[in-house]
Amino acid sequence: SENMATRVREKAAKRAEQRDTRPHATAKYVRISSRKVKIVIDLIRGKQVDDALAILMYTPKAAAPVVLKLLNSAIANAVNREDGAYDRENLYVAEIYANQGPTLKRWWARSHGRADMIHKRTSHITVVLDQK
Repeated sequence: SENMATRVREKAAKRAEQRDTRPHATAKYVRISSRKVKIVIDLIRGKQVDDALAILMYTPKAAAPVVLKLLNSAIANAVNREDGAYDRENLYVAEIYANQGPTLKRWWARSHGRADMIHKRTSHITVVLDQK
């Protein structure tokens, strides 16, 4: 197996060393356009988690409940770690971003036997927490 995977252990060690250990959560393939998600996530970037939760509770956008669930997951990930390094009071939204996922392509019947494409866009939303 000379020409198989090379330096696997070294690469793994390097990745482990460079890994971001801050608590995070990711929601993938969310059936909502990333443009629409970005409007909501811009409201909570850099906020304390309790402020962020309050903002999301009263944001009348389709993305708000999705981001709320994701933020709660990230908070749980932070609080329930083995090392116990994070306490809920000091947590804030360090990073939050929505990347574009795969687009579902559907067609729509039009007049004269034509068809139009409908793009049902998806997003991958990631939130990273840290403590003040």
